[in-house]
Amino acid sequence: MAYGGLFNLDRDLAARLAAPYGGGVARRGETCGAVNGACMVLGLKYGHTEADDADSKERTYQAVKNFITKFQDSHGSIKCRQLLDLDINTPEGLELAHEAQLFTTRCPEFVSRAAELLDEFIAD
Repeated sequence: MAYGGLFNLDRDLAARLAAPYGGGVARRGETCGAVNGACMVLGLKYGHTEADDADSKERTYQAVKNFITKFQDSHGSIKCRQLLDLDINTPEGLELAHEAQLFTTRCPEFVSRAAELLDEFIAD
């Protein structure tokens, strides 16, 4: 949603598009939602609209690979369960995450770093 205006993307549409990505995609602990969101923004910036546009596709893949590498360098992983050191896909893990307030203490770090990196990529 924060970057939607740069690409004429309506705020409500952006919110609905990003809705599944909390907790590493529907709390499954997979790729961090901040990373997924950044990948969507990189797709908006570099992505292709025609299937045979190999140059845009490659440019997008390279930007995403570079972003992921930098994020991993900062945090050691892009996987939610590894970033939080628990599996929020289980009721016990989710309860522990809430008790430890990980969603309000750790997750903002990941969102902030993703935005910082994304700003570098968008500026290019």
